[in-house]
Amino acid sequence: MIDLVIVGAGPAGLGAAISAAENGLEVCVLDEFVKPGGRLLGQLHEEPDGKWVNGIAEAQKLHERAIQLGVNILCGVSVYDLMKLDDGWCVYTTDKAIESKCLLLATGASETPIPIPGWTLPGVMSIGAAQVMGNVHRVKPGEKGIIIGVNVLSVAIARELQLCGVHIESILLPQPGLLSGDAANPEKMMESLLRLSHLAPSPLIRFGGKWVSPKLGARLYPKNGFKMWDIPIQLRKTALEILGEKQVEGVRVADISASGEVVSGTDKIVSADFVCIAGGLTPMSELAAVAGCSFCYVPELGGHVPLHNEFMQTNLTGLYVAGNITGVESAKVARAQGTVAGLAIARELNALVDRADEKIDAAIAGVMEIRLKALIQFQPGIEEARTELHHKFYESRGKKLLI
Repeated sequence: MIDLVIVGAGPAGLGAAISAAENGLEVCVLDEFVKPGGRLLGQLHEEPDGKWVNGIAEAQKLHERAIQLGVNILCGVSVYDLMKLDDGWCVYTTDKAIESKCLLLATGASETPIPIPGWTLPGVMSIGAAQVMGNVHRVKPGEKGIIIGVNVLSVAIARELQLCGVHIESILLPQPGLLSGDAANPEKMMESLLRLSHLAPSPLIRFGGKWVSPKLGARLYPKNGFKMWDIPIQLRKTALEILGEKQVEGVRVADISASGEVVSGTDKIVSADFVCIAGGLTPMSELAAVAGCSFCYVPELGGHVPLHNEFMQTNLTGLYVAGNITGVESAKVARAQGTVAGLAIARELNALVDRADEKIDAAIAGVMEIRLKALIQFQPGIEEARTELHHKFYESRGKKLLI
């Protein structure tokens, strides 16, 4: 039986592996992808200070450090079941069963699909798939694309696709309906867009983002949209249908009102050879459910998340979580959470003996600082939501929040 198994070799999983191994724990990391790095592998962007962030390079640094510390990283391996043992956990994989004293789930988040007529045509993909094609495999998803869904993810990746030499015709909303929900509401999407205004290349958009209310902004928003990096973001247009015989040939679009109703007689066809659907991210928590974790629904964190405390402990002994499974945030936050989890696990196993509490408290403070400085917040009120979640964890145990 080893000390720790980590499911997920993204920034949270690798961060946890490093901090745990630095304190002498025997660690094994599992990931179903063929190489470690998780969502880092698809990231390539320029920050406001002009510094470029290359996710592949960042992932390589974490990987090399983990290997240097003796971490066993197994890629191309899927986990299909978990079992609680008297003295730890048994992790069942497509390769073998592994027993460990503690288990960390760092499985990340998955994209939320938005069904649209024609979405099964070849050339229709999720926005994340297009990101991986361009930044990881260096393959263009197409020459001219349309992105359906206006959110933090779609705007950020649209810029990355543009840097790959792809022409993005426009970013617009899905057709209003039960399944699209708020994603088809111009006012709701205006809130999301205003949280990105500080990244806009236009001083006008940056200034407007500070003073314009979402409701007023949606009403005054021009029908042809504003451009960011020459990409039209069209909150007053909706995608009614993706068209094509054997592959994507275009999208039928129409105008919508500020409240989200389709304006009859305004539909037209816009040509494109690929379409990306951006429905947002949801914590990938299936394994936590299999393990028997308690859950809490927190919209600010992306949906249902495992109940856990600030040390990344769940309600099950020896089971920890870190990264986007705990709520959708940036890769930097995920890595910092992984560090906290690794230290907390080392303390549980009596490996972190020198100033243990002080080190863990400093790591927790580091997570809060990174979150505060994050360029992109996927949802507002994340810090408050996490504090409330931690309160619920301790209330379930008849205790109070420690910090």
